[in-house]
Amino acid sequence: MPDPLAEYRRKRRPRRTPEPAGDAVRPGRDELFVIQEHHARRLHWDVRLERGGVLVSWAVPKGLPPEPGTVRLAVHTEDHPLEYADFDGEIPAGEYGAGTVTIWDRGRYETVKWSTDEVSVVLHGDRVRGRYVFFRRHRGRGGNSDSDEWLVRRSDPPQQPDWEPLPESLAPMLASAGGLPPAERDAEWAYEFKWDGVRALVRVEGGRVTVFSRKGNDVTRSYPELRALGEAMGSTQAMLDGEIVALVGGRPNFAALQRRMHVGSEASARRLAETQPVTYLVFDLLHLQGRSLLALPYTERRRQLEGLGLAGPRWQTPRYFAGGGAAVLHASREQGLEGVMAKRLSSPYQAGRRSREWVKVAHLRAQEVVIGGWRPGQGRRAGAIGSLLCGVPAEGGLRFVGLVGTGFTEQALAELGSRLSRLERRRCPFVAVPREVARQARWVSPTLVGEVVFREWTRDGRMRGPSWRGLRPDKSAGEVGLDAG
Repeated sequence: MPDPLAEYRRKRRPRRTPEPAGDAVRPGRDELFVIQEHHARRLHWDVRLERGGVLVSWAVPKGLPPEPGTVRLAVHTEDHPLEYADFDGEIPAGEYGAGTVTIWDRGRYETVKWSTDEVSVVLHGDRVRGRYVFFRRHRGRGGNSDSDEWLVRRSDPPQQPDWEPLPESLAPMLASAGGLPPAERDAEWAYEFKWDGVRALVRVEGGRVTVFSRKGNDVTRSYPELRALGEAMGSTQAMLDGEIVALVGGRPNFAALQRRMHVGSEASARRLAETQPVTYLVFDLLHLQGRSLLALPYTERRRQLEGLGLAGPRWQTPRYFAGGGAAVLHASREQGLEGVMAKRLSSPYQAGRRSREWVKVAHLRAQEVVIGGWRPGQGRRAGAIGSLLCGVPAEGGLRFVGLVGTGFTEQALAELGSRLSRLERRRCPFVAVPREVARQARWVSPTLVGEVVFREWTRDGRMRGPSWRGLRPDKSAGEVGLDAG
């Protein structure tokens, strides 16, 4: 009779790994199960069922599905000795399965069906309870019953009766521009520092993250260092809201972040992650473990967010302050930050809506603009871009809101020159432009979006003292609107 543990022993060197040696098959009652969280080269969960004196095992990359209808990959692996049900430790580097193994759940199971192509069981654990079916994936014409690639699904309702599947995506709640709430209402508001970055929602499921831009685009590839957040959260399902920033000298730097935004090549993104890493600052929690938190007040969402303990090398949960808005705004100025976000303590999360329940209070005003043209510079900028003609969409074209000629790095000017040369056109895209501004202007198709900071709006609707912050590849021209707060 073949030795069911021969493959297990072949893959391991007993004196170099703390795992059980697997010297003998030990008949049991065929009712024990264990699930081990295995942080190896890729995070996965090992599901092991006692059968015939060994632990029949599957590696499930995303863990067992919590609801019916979801089917996940389950790779059938070698049988393990029964003693492995108690193993919890570190497999050394260089050994098979190197990484950290922890017991995630264990208990008893009932067998519903056990065949060469299908295993149906009911699990009774501390964390998992329900009926699961492992079935072999058949490939090709006529199927391939020799494959070790299996699938697993839950075949009964979730153990949490009001379970809601994690949304595939959500639109973020947006803030209105304004000033601090009245002093007599100050205690009704929370205050967070306003970070100089890009908004991002992060979906976490089965130890994997998907990063979404404000527009809902999948930008996970651009930020490979955030994948470790999924592994840190393990089996926790969640939808997070926050800001991606690039820190330079301990402060967010938007110019540094621009190099990371929408990088198409995985290899380039990995290299940039080494030289200019980003940090995800999490400030809200929208969905957690089968429950939508959107209708809950801000304070309760924050309480549950802080309960997750999200603090890692590339992600943090910055604190908020209940009341004391003037002091928080003053502190933000002293620290060289943009300003504060005021959020009503009782406010629900209004996905996809701009609300007065959230107010952005900035030291300088920020305005997204569409570039409609440029004027050549003088002196050392002769022949290159001297200033950009900026506008916001209006009926019939762009409404001109000003020239911006400061705030550019040499790299930014070179990139803008290259991009704008490909967008040149003869016709002015603005509804109206002052004659002195139009003189020597070179027009471009109004597709590129950038961000400008300035002191205030003039009476004729121009930005006073504007300075260039950078391109916004995460925004489209159609999304730009006048931020008149």
